[in-house]
Amino acid sequence: MRVAFAGTPEFALPALAALRSRHEVVGVLTQPDRPSGRGRRLAASPVKQAATTAGLPLAQPQTLKDATARGVLESWHPDVLVVVAYGLIVPPEVLSLPRLGCLNIHASLLPRWRGAAPVERAILAGDRWTGVTVMQLDAGLDTGPMLLQRRLEILPSHTGGSLRGELASLGADALLEALAGLAGGTLAARAQPQEGATYAARIAKGEARIDWTQEAIQIERQVRAFNPEPVADTRLDGEQLRIFAAEVLDDAKKQEIASIRFDPGAIVEVLEGSMVVQCGRGRLAVTQVQRPGRRPVTVRDLSHSVALMGRRLV
Repeated sequence: MRVAFAGTPEFALPALAALRSRHEVVGVLTQPDRPSGRGRRLAASPVKQAATTAGLPLAQPQTLKDATARGVLESWHPDVLVVVAYGLIVPPEVLSLPRLGCLNIHASLLPRWRGAAPVERAILAGDRWTGVTVMQLDAGLDTGPMLLQRRLEILPSHTGGSLRGELASLGADALLEALAGLAGGTLAARAQPQEGATYAARIAKGEARIDWTQEAIQIERQVRAFNPEPVADTRLDGEQLRIFAAEVLDDAKKQEIASIRFDPGAIVEVLEGSMVVQCGRGRLAVTQVQRPGRRPVTVRDLSHSVALMGRRLV
């Protein structure tokens, strides 16, 4: 099958690799190079790097709404366009261009968590299950008919990054199965149910700031969801402190700490490898942090240079 591919971040790479193993990838669309890093130099997307290394035809239009950009895609004569975290709107003129339409891998069990940040929202909400949906694109926001879904359990050890990586691999396998079924006429799309639809809004920078009056379990989910980006953060003596890893203190460890009531954010104990922080309800054992301009370190290493006991995070 002649497949055109549209994607930008690392999440899209397993799908591109899977397509190259089974189909003819006739061209790749990715977003234009963007400023990145402290020097704000233009950087190629992960998909551009992979396409260039593989010698695949590549285009980086600012938009697919103009005729020139659509002309490039049309010149590739694709049977299908596969879109994975592309980041640009696919207009109706493009949706109807390939013979078999446009397919998308979405990192949730639709209709739950339509939108830009399904992985983070699932962790923040405490969902037990997530997964991937291979769907046909339509003019709506992740509202198109579904071809198939694959489920994945969200484990307490999952971060936003690790869960996204597993879903990317799961989605790549599901995509190949969907394409085979679509080409063979053995797989029919079905409309998304009306019940259970939720919206996964893009993560705002302010959401990374920890509110210590919340329950420990909610803050722990925030830490996991925002690792590796944007990273949950707090303030220690006016200085930013990013938190990469933490866990809710279990009952056995609670017994080791005096049951005195502290204000939210207070560091009530420094244990082996962690600092225990009072939350609005419960306590959180923080284990990995980062100060401005420095690399992430364990709390044990931080405690060698910064006195922690009795101080307060705000």
